[in-house]
Amino acid sequence: MSLPPPLKNDCFALPPGHHWTPVDEALEALRTALTPIVGTETLPIFRALGRVLAADVTAQRANPPYANSAVDGYAVRAADWPGAGPFTVPLVPGRSAAGAPFLGDIPPGHAVRILTGAMVPAGVDTVLLQEDTSANATEIAFHGPLKPGANIRKAGEDLTKGASALPKGARLRPQDLALLAAIGVSQVTVHTPLRIGVLSTGDEVVNASDPAQPHQIYDANRPMLLAQIAAWGFQPVDLGLVPDNRAALAARLNQGAQQADMILTSGGASAGDEDHVSALLDQTGSLNLWRIAMKPGRPLALGLWEGTPIFGLPGNPVAAFVCAHIFAKPAARALSGEGWQLDQGFTVPAAFTKKMKAGRREYLRARLNADGGAEVFASEGSGRISGLSWATGLVDLPEGERLVQPGDPVRFLPF
Repeated sequence: MSLPPPLKNDCFALPPGHHWTPVDEALEALRTALTPIVGTETLPIFRALGRVLAADVTAQRANPPYANSAVDGYAVRAADWPGAGPFTVPLVPGRSAAGAPFLGDIPPGHAVRILTGAMVPAGVDTVLLQEDTSANATEIAFHGPLKPGANIRKAGEDLTKGASALPKGARLRPQDLALLAAIGVSQVTVHTPLRIGVLSTGDEVVNASDPAQPHQIYDANRPMLLAQIAAWGFQPVDLGLVPDNRAALAARLNQGAQQADMILTSGGASAGDEDHVSALLDQTGSLNLWRIAMKPGRPLALGLWEGTPIFGLPGNPVAAFVCAHIFAKPAARALSGEGWQLDQGFTVPAAFTKKMKAGRREYLRARLNADGGAEVFASEGSGRISGLSWATGLVDLPEGERLVQPGDPVRFLPF
């Protein structure tokens, strides 16, 4: 028997003799391989919140559709009143109000009362702010010089008719619905919601509603992943919990492939005796088992089951959460028609000390302190779920041996 290697006391150390895929390489492989897999439908905008546009949207009407006043005041021709003044100007009878425009003529050297949002009458080009005038029932007085076009919103200054309003792949927010309504768009073509199934595996795992034996643990991954999916804007599908039984797992995956467009499993994604997810995917010939050079995480089984993409996540809750956030979230966006998008990160000062080892990327549970610095959770253990609850994001530390010290710039990824 040969001697074992020296003890490292590091469960995250990368064993030699294997290719450990860098995070960016794995992400790029996903980006180039994934395309939308969902259908489309047409919905009224009142039912389209959170849906992903399947086609570009152009303005059916200019916004604003007509020149209108930005203030309460008086409309005049600037050219009628050159110089500094003071000027006294007669008022024409009537006014222009929002929804009740002034339709009469305004003779040269006259003004008309106008209210905020009202159409600017023909023949005038400038609005005097009410506070800049003195007025009675028949005339106003003001000082010049006047600035032509002052206090007027031009027709189409936001969007002209036919202009691009929202691009294909945009996920509709409340403010987007306001824009669509303003430009005369009452319905939109959107992708059907991406359905993501979540399946937990393991003899040791039981539902939190059931009694647990001393050798069993409650299933933390499934409620977490289902909630993550909902928070991302996709449709979660609960596929339940299956034991370490290959036939039972295959049957549940068959069911999941009918109910979901994408499946996340937790546990069984590595190459051990009871890693049935990777074994079943290997049987189909579709397994892409990545040993990711990252902490937490590492085993990520990717494949197809009955044409449905499977993401086999690690079993430890922290690793499952991080791998879902880093890999499954942008993949789901691509599959949903939203397009490949990574979450935006922000450079902030470190409020911690960390010695980085070579060869792996690390994601630390973190939150920002009152000074805007990133604090990290005291433990890096993958089973410390309290650290996920404590954190508001992750600190992303790229590969490379170095010492991170307080004040050093680090990248913070908010949840």
